[in-house]
Order: sequence, then C-alpha cells, then structure tokens
Amino acid sequence: MNSETSLKYEYEEIADSGVKLREGRAGYSTHGYDFDDATGAIIGCALEVHRTLGPGFREIVYQRALAIELQAAGLEFEREVKVPIFYKGRQIDTRRADFVVEDVMVETKATSQMAPEDYVQTLNYVKSSDFRVGLLLNFGAPRLQVKRLVN
Repeated sequence: MNSETSLKYEYEEIADSGVKLREGRAGYSTHGYDFDDATGAIIGCALEVHRTLGPGFREIVYQRALAIELQAAGLEFEREVKVPIFYKGRQIDTRRADFVVEDVMVETKATSQMAPEDYVQTLNYVKSSDFRVGLLLNFGAPRLQVKRLVN
C-alpha cells in the first residue's frame, strides 16, 4: 500500500485508555502492538473494494467483494465465523463475526455514517472474545471509514 493510498481512509483507534484520532497511520497502537502487516493488508483490500464499487450497495455485496480481494492478497480468512463470548473466563454466548482474517476480527457496515453504537458493539466483541485487534469497515460512506479497535 503506497503512502497516497494509506491517507485515503479515516482511522480511529479505540483502546482501553480512550479514543485517539489518527488519520492515515496504519499499524499504530497505544499499547505498542504492531498490527501493520495484517491490518494494513486488510485495509488495502477494503480500499480496493471501495475504490471499485463506491458507496451505495448492501453490506453483503461489499463482503463478497472483500472476500475476493482477501483471497487475491493471499490472506487466510473465514466468513461468518462463530466467535465465543467470554465473561470472567467462561463462555456465555457466541456471535457471528463477518470475517476473521489472520488473527483480526473484521466487521463490515454499509451505512452513510457509522454510529457510535457500531464502535462500542464491535469493541465489546473484540474484548469479550479475546481478539487482540479488530477492524470496523464502513463501505457506505463517500470515503472508506476504518476504525481499529485494540483490546
């Protein structure tokens, strides 16, 4: 992903310490984790999908296109993965993640603007399922919106 492409998305990191706005800095984490390889590749695939399709389609259309891009990029992924939800070390439920790519939970949206509830819900899923990082991708806005959520 070149520097011109990497600046074309909105980026917000939500971590235990609060919310920090970072535009165009893939791989940044307040906890010192380096997720640039996996998340950078996923974001690159999502950018290609958004650049090709633009906004206005249903979420499933973007999911199918993203699966094609992830496969072309050689990334290991699964769609509609049942992810266990834990409370104090005990599994209490499951939910379906749109994608699990490498070790990253990926949720997709196709709305004109992401709502705060989208961030909170996805962050809770990331935390309660013991993923270290998640991505929330919104294809419905004029520009691809990317939110990185760090556990």
